[in-house]
Amino acid sequence: MLSEKMEKALNDQMTAEFHSGYLYLSMAAYLEELDYPGFANWMKVQAKEEQDHGMKIYNYIIARGAKVTLEAIEAPQTEWDDIEAIFAHVLEHEQLVTSLINNLVDLAIEESDHATNQFLQWYVAEQVEEEENAMENLGKIKRGKNSADILFMLDAEFANRIYTSEI
Repeated sequence: MLSEKMEKALNDQMTAEFHSGYLYLSMAAYLEELDYPGFANWMKVQAKEEQDHGMKIYNYIIARGAKVTLEAIEAPQTEWDDIEAIFAHVLEHEQLVTSLINNLVDLAIEESDHATNQFLQWYVAEQVEEEENAMENLGKIKRGKNSADILFMLDAEFANRIYTSEI
C-alpha cells in the first residue's frame, strides 16, 4: 500500500512523464516544419517512450492498490531558435526529470517504502541513459550545425531510430 504522500508524488510523476511525451511530440512537429523528418522521427520515438514511462507508473499505482489521478498536462513549448536549441532543451528537460525521479527515491527511502524504491531504480538507470543520449545528440548537433551536409547526414541517422515498447 502506498502512503497518500507517495500516491500523490507518483501521480505527479506520471503527469510529468506524459508532459515529457507531449513536449517531444511538439519538438517533432517543429522539426517537421523545418524539413528534418529524421530528427522528427527521433522525437516521436522519444515521445512514445515517455508515454510508456507514464504508463509504467500508472500500472504500478494500480498494482499497489492506490488511485490513479489524471491531471491536466501543461501545453509544451512550440518554437525554438534553431535545431541546437531543441536538443539543448532535450538535455535540460532530461536533467529536470532526473531530479524529479531522485526526489521520488528520496521520498521512498524516507518512508521506508522498499517496493517503490525498487520500482524507481529502473527510472534511475533510465535517466542515466536518457541524459547520456541527450548529451551525445547535442554534441553531434553542435559539431554539425554550420554544415547543411552534416545536418542532412545526421537527420538520416536519426531517422533510423525505432520504437520498442518498454512496458
